[in-house]
Amino acid sequence: MSQTIHVLRSAVAATLLIGCSAVASAQAQSETFTATASVKTAAGAEATAPVTIVVTRLTTDAERDTVVAALKAGGMAAAVKALKSKPNIGYIDVGKKRTPLKYAYQRPMSGGRLITVIASEPIAHLGAGLPDAKPKAGFDLALAALDVKDAGAGTGELAPAATIKVSDTGALQTQDYGAEAVHLTNVLAKK
Repeated sequence: MSQTIHVLRSAVAATLLIGCSAVASAQAQSETFTATASVKTAAGAEATAPVTIVVTRLTTDAERDTVVAALKAGGMAAAVKALKSKPNIGYIDVGKKRTPLKYAYQRPMSGGRLITVIASEPIAHLGAGLPDAKPKAGFDLALAALDVKDAGAGTGELAPAATIKVSDTGALQTQDYGAEAVHLTNVLAKK
């Protein structure tokens, strides 16, 4: 696992578990993020696709706390249920599939901000058709972490199908369905 992915996953955990009330207040205006997703195929080739993420408002601290509490109390199933009960606050387009977002939280980072978005359903289970594919059960969310820069293009990671849990130490642990990480490059924000 690359250092960038490790840093982004650690930042996602902090975003979900540590509040930044000044930054997480509800946003009245919509913001659009574009990126290029890339992943290595089973044959070793690299596949790319455009990604557009539209956030119509940010998740509040109270909404974030509800999702984290559900995850701690009832695991993945409770977190999915809590997310499904939330109104749509945007969407993520990957290829020709649009998936509604239920969670969009941001926190400041050096030179920009980290935005974590979660959909209460997967976008795709990459590799599900392969002979040795793992079961899809439990990989019921999609998640993206965007390192949006104040100047220039950022990076990120997309988990088109993932599961999350809270460890004994309170850290969020994510597991992607796919064997390869989906990297996001050229992440740009537009108001």
